[in-house]
Amino acid sequence: MSHRTNRRTFLQTTAATGIGFWVAGGAGAQDSKSPNERVAMASIGLGGKGSSDSGDAGSMGDMVAVCDTDENTLNGAGKRFPKAKRYTDFRKMLDEMGKSIDAVTVSTPDHTHAPAALMAMRMGKHCFCQKPMTHTIYEARLMAQVAREKKLATQMGNQGTADASLRRAAAIVKAGTLGTVKEVHVWTNRPIWPQGGDRPQPAQCPAHLKWDLWLGPAPERPYANGYHPFAWRGWWDFGTGALGDMACHTVNMPYMALNLRDPVAVQAESSGHNKDSYPKWSIIAFDFPELNGRPALKLFWYDGGKRPSNDLFGDAKISGSGVLVIGDKDKLYGPGDYCEKGVQLLSGAKVPDDLKWANSPGHFQEWVRAIKGGEPAMSNFPDYSSGLTETILLGNLAVWVADKGKGEKVEWDAKNLKSTNITGLEAIVKPAYRAGYTLDV
Repeated sequence: MSHRTNRRTFLQTTAATGIGFWVAGGAGAQDSKSPNERVAMASIGLGGKGSSDSGDAGSMGDMVAVCDTDENTLNGAGKRFPKAKRYTDFRKMLDEMGKSIDAVTVSTPDHTHAPAALMAMRMGKHCFCQKPMTHTIYEARLMAQVAREKKLATQMGNQGTADASLRRAAAIVKAGTLGTVKEVHVWTNRPIWPQGGDRPQPAQCPAHLKWDLWLGPAPERPYANGYHPFAWRGWWDFGTGALGDMACHTVNMPYMALNLRDPVAVQAESSGHNKDSYPKWSIIAFDFPELNGRPALKLFWYDGGKRPSNDLFGDAKISGSGVLVIGDKDKLYGPGDYCEKGVQLLSGAKVPDDLKWANSPGHFQEWVRAIKGGEPAMSNFPDYSSGLTETILLGNLAVWVADKGKGEKVEWDAKNLKSTNITGLEAIVKPAYRAGYTLDV
């Protein structure tokens, strides 16, 4: 069945939906640093999480360049890193400073993650990229391929992956404590920004913001109040909605425990939306097939104030965000975004005390360790975070279809990155960039 796209960026789609032939241009990965050698860092995006990401980079390496399209933010970072050269265009930074940079952090709005990360990685730079790893499914697959081809140290910024409480919760599930898992329920208190409405009226762009560079690969639109610096998450052109913002945290534990890759179908119900702004709320059901001995199961996602049924929790109180894993022997409940508040078995049984999991030296520390020749970060692109990102963003295909309530089920061919029953979704899977930004080489 056809489901035509009507947003301008989606009308600029490319013909291919699967991963086609591509060449990872530029120099190969640099030799690993010795354990005592300082890493030459550059940070792209310095506001919000970019502030702490650049702070981590500057404390664990030498910051040689910083980039942000907001000159106020850029200059603030420049005071923290007085030796770093300042840029408003990451392309110019990488062109001019490439030989002086070992690794980059990317902490921009979602739509610029892949363009910046791909350019850096194709030049042989190790990459840390904030969650969600990418704006679209194709970009996630491609970034994993480039990282693997270039033998780079990579990591997505979902810091709960390194948290002992999340790893312990995953170990409980892996140990078979719950029996055969049939359902997973995950919910969030997002969105905490406006969604489901019309575009704001055009306004005069502040002199300190380079609006064309902020738009990056996205279709042109006039500046308006409500995009920068935060509410961009609610717009299809720039963000990935509540799902993309939080599921790389809240779905992370069951993903780690149950290898929740490559769903075969996904279906959403929403408050309705105009295909420009994400809906006020959504409920999304993912169907996972059997995988390497793990039986088939379903995952349910809730945002915008929606929650699983109270009946599933017994006497436990539902938190503002959390995860519930249901097996045929017991249920595991983890309140919080990444089980940081601990977990409990709803039967009242005691959690096994002989569990084993690998402790982390720290999320950002894992990436720096990998740059210096150590083991890969848990949330590296090829082996972990690309698959998590693909799974999460598939939910937004179902949300796109659910523009008037409950949408049709989207049947999914993960190998070829396409729906087998609905046409017109190709450009949500693989974006078309504005001139001046590169996806495929």
